[in-house]
Amino acid sequence: MTTRLETHPLCLVAGVGGGAGAGVCRRFAAGGYQVAMLARKRPLLDQLERELPGALGFACDVGDAEQMSRVVTEIVERFGAPRVCVSNAVRVDAIFGDFLEIDPAGLEANLRVNTMGLLHLARAVAPSMIAAGRGALIVTGNTASRRGRAQFAGFAPSKAAQRILAESIARSLGPRGVHVAYLVIEGGIDGPFARQVRPEHPDDTFMDPAAIAETIWHLAHQDPSAWTFDIDLRPFNETW
Repeated sequence: MTTRLETHPLCLVAGVGGGAGAGVCRRFAAGGYQVAMLARKRPLLDQLERELPGALGFACDVGDAEQMSRVVTEIVERFGAPRVCVSNAVRVDAIFGDFLEIDPAGLEANLRVNTMGLLHLARAVAPSMIAAGRGALIVTGNTASRRGRAQFAGFAPSKAAQRILAESIARSLGPRGVHVAYLVIEGGIDGPFARQVRPEHPDDTFMDPAAIAETIWHLAHQDPSAWTFDIDLRPFNETW
């Protein structure tokens, strides 16, 4: 049986991929946090467990309410209330196409993960944070949350709904001592996938996962008298 680590606060990262998610895990582990990592597939979780002492990975589909509740309940029972929770899961089915072209099932899949996944995660972690009287929930999004371009009809609605849900959660949890912030990440995040998709792009067009993680670290430790809700990150040469 794992012993609860009282001396190390807990950071729970939902949606651990090879970019920003892994960067967040590394930053908080370096900052003295116990890190609980959620992802659908085990290989990266296994790698990060080997790399980061004390980090533990949990296979979990964040779009599955029952699975999410079960996994987060296990984490809270073992390690206590998360001091920080980062909602980083994203799905991009049917991302390109106007409303006449997309497969509606793709938009439904995006809503299940991007919007409902946040709802399930927030409902799972909020009670223990409220009881503790402190905590931070950081949600990663992108510019699609603020505009509906014609070719993003299958994706942008899910991110817009995610952002509005995060704002509603922030207004509810703020008075109870829990900080909620929405982070727009606008640009390709450096990693094998982004390099494969954009092989011709120069290095300075990619976002450094460590730099994104540093902003999330800052948001999670802001003074309550000056909390941020909305913040944007993009490379200097990104069109916006």
